Amino acid sequence: MGVVVLDFGSQYTHLIVRRLRELGVSATVLPGDSPWEEIGAQKPAAVILSGGPASVLDPDAPRPDPRLLSSGLPILGICYGMQLLANLLGGEVIRSGRREYGRSRLDWYEGPLFRGLAGEVEVWMSHSDAVVSPPPGWRAAAGTDDCPVAAMAAPDGKCFGVQFHPEVVHTSHGKEILENFLDLAGVPRDRNPEGILARLVAEVRERVGKDRVLLGVSGGVDSCTLALLLAAAGAEHLAVFVDHGLLREGEREEVERALRSLGVNLRVVDAKDRFLAVLQGVVDPEEKRRVIGREFVRVFEEVAREGGPFRYLAQGTLYPDVIESAGSTGAANIKSHHNVGGLPERLGFELLEPFRDLFKDEVREVARLLGLPEELRLRHPFPGPGLAVRIVGEVTEDRLRVLRRADAVLVRALREAGLYGEVWQAFCVLLPVRAVGVVGDRRHYGYVVALRAVTSVDGMTADWARLPHEFLDEVARRITRQVPEVGRVVLDITSKPPATIEWE
Repeated sequence: MGVVVLDFGSQYTHLIVRRLRELGVSATVLPGDSPWEEIGAQKPAAVILSGGPASVLDPDAPRPDPRLLSSGLPILGICYGMQLLANLLGGEVIRSGRREYGRSRLDWYEGPLFRGLAGEVEVWMSHSDAVVSPPPGWRAAAGTDDCPVAAMAAPDGKCFGVQFHPEVVHTSHGKEILENFLDLAGVPRDRNPEGILARLVAEVRERVGKDRVLLGVSGGVDSCTLALLLAAAGAEHLAVFVDHGLLREGEREEVERALRSLGVNLRVVDAKDRFLAVLQGVVDPEEKRRVIGREFVRVFEEVAREGGPFRYLAQGTLYPDVIESAGSTGAANIKSHHNVGGLPERLGFELLEPFRDLFKDEVREVARLLGLPEELRLRHPFPGPGLAVRIVGEVTEDRLRVLRRADAVLVRALREAGLYGEVWQAFCVLLPVRAVGVVGDRRHYGYVVALRAVTSVDGMTADWARLPHEFLDEVARRITRQVPEVGRVVLDITSKPPATIEWE
């Protein structure tokens, strides 16, 4: 038993899930208009209604199955979700005439939802409609200057609404507010890495049975952990590591040593030439991802024909990958992931994606339990298309060589300075321009490399890392000295949003 989050199209719905999991709670996202039978099948201990862009005053506004409101389940409505509760239960919602967006402050708050809080509470607002009168029997539980009913509570002490977003980091004490709701609803805190691993092993065994599984290993923590999971589940598998020539320095050798020593049935395929051939002349980022995805599948199909038959193609697809590729209700496409949106429709395999509902840090914990070496488990995320999407413009062997060496300099410097574990991801990007410089008293036109370092929890949002100026100065000096083709180093200080972490 956990929490069902009904998604009404909010940009923050998946942050709700993230916060719940941080609190040890299992959470499932369903479309906001899901029938009661589908909601009840999850055996939820509570339900959260997400925010959304619609107005409850519109006749075609999305609404939950009315049987939910008479189910007796504890319910928390957030933003649009609170307005739904007020509107459907006899309260009054009006168009406020202006949109309230950004930070605000609770002038007052009371009741069990705010238990343990004291002093100033900042909240994040994003709404244009407002609740001016709670439903009969309900009472206001918080207010701001612009929003007299910023929270409301039902007489049963288990159902609540908040006009603000407790799931975002901009709301101080947001996690405590969610935790209070879970306590009042009696939701068990039984989600932990050991339980996740046990569930994954059982699911793989049940689905795969005696069939054979083909797995693409990219060298990142996700696919490496998946290889170990298949081995732990006793699935007959072949893990294929495709050296597409787009890897980081020393990556092939490191992966081979680690996985073979842990019982993974691994085959390495050297495909550098064929990937460079299909990427020739390709400059569009989405086309790069599609081309690489197609070529990966072709390699797998060839391996399958040689060593088959295989029923399943296993992939280390994660929850953020699915979200960014528009794999969830109400989500807009941000970029195609080669293992989500870039695969051809006729695969010839059934997809097996055990990590599809996990975040990166959850996979790292599963990896720890499975014994993945720390240098792989804590390695920074690396895109499936590899260095191809860190070269802006056409991918060539010369550009790959330059970028690989520059990136290795950055990573070594981070490790030496004790900063590698302080950032979520750090890498170099090779730009499609050359800049003038001076080398040995002569003019020199060299490549421009951008340094990208971010801090994050799950990759859904990220802030640029404030690395010490002295460190940045040292890295720029090392790159231009050790990689003479590079004449200039610049720093990317854009957060996500508005940017993505990768450049392409």
